[in-house]
Amino acid sequence: MAGSTIFYAWAVPAFTAGSPVDHTWVTCYDNRTQVYQTDAEVIAAGQYYWYCWGDFHPSGGTPVNPTGFLGSHNGDLTLAQCLVAANADSRTIPAARGTIFVYGVDGVCHQLANQVLYATGTGALQPLTVRLARGYMASTFIYGTYGLQHAAWAARVAACSGAKLTPPPPALGVATMVAGSGGPGGPDEFERQASQVLGANNPKLLDLLRLRSDVHQFAARAWPGTGQPSADALNARNQHMLDEAAKLLDPAEFKAIFGMDPGEKVDLVDTKINQSAGQIPRPKSP
Repeated sequence: MAGSTIFYAWAVPAFTAGSPVDHTWVTCYDNRTQVYQTDAEVIAAGQYYWYCWGDFHPSGGTPVNPTGFLGSHNGDLTLAQCLVAANADSRTIPAARGTIFVYGVDGVCHQLANQVLYATGTGALQPLTVRLARGYMASTFIYGTYGLQHAAWAARVAACSGAKLTPPPPALGVATMVAGSGGPGGPDEFERQASQVLGANNPKLLDLLRLRSDVHQFAARAWPGTGQPSADALNARNQHMLDEAAKLLDPAEFKAIFGMDPGEKVDLVDTKINQSAGQIPRPKSP
């Protein structure tokens, strides 16, 4: 069914009341007209649902988006299933994690949903992403478009499609970042957004992208000890990184780029999902 399946991206508020962040997932059916109450109903109907490090949701909806619909696009179902297993819980099925092996460390739901949606990038068209989700710019500031496991993601894409992606170098120069360095497989929306708000020649843009390069290198490091890092620790680290970005910008610039006020509490890592996420270890590097 290459190129003939419609993919739909969805959002609901993430885990806490009043959270400025959305959880995202992907289906091959429009839940505004086809509502399945359980994953078993989805499977029985011959449909496809990608959990993307979350629970099963019959439909979407957020305070600013009544249906939670983030976009749709034709894509390659076989490729999507190879990249990330459908109809399988990311917390218990390794193949349903894509290359977001360690939740909150390699990425969160936004990055995994984007990995599924990579299958919508056909020909000259860029893949659909969940960029309309709340909290997305904060998420991509820290984790990039497809997560921090760049080499593993490039290898997964190559194995599934034959396409060769070039992983970014371990330390990215500012000139490279301005040209686009969100990791292999697509455009970097954070860089475009920051450039549009600040202007390409603004020294603040270079400072912000330098900080982001440092953030990516720091966030990609292995955590000390064993097991899944706690959600509190991950969220505190992420908040610190966003607070550092706020120091470089005035409040209006920060809000225009990140979609939230500086200093606003942003929890990107769901405590409940995180507590059950460490059941399967990260695969060994090839």
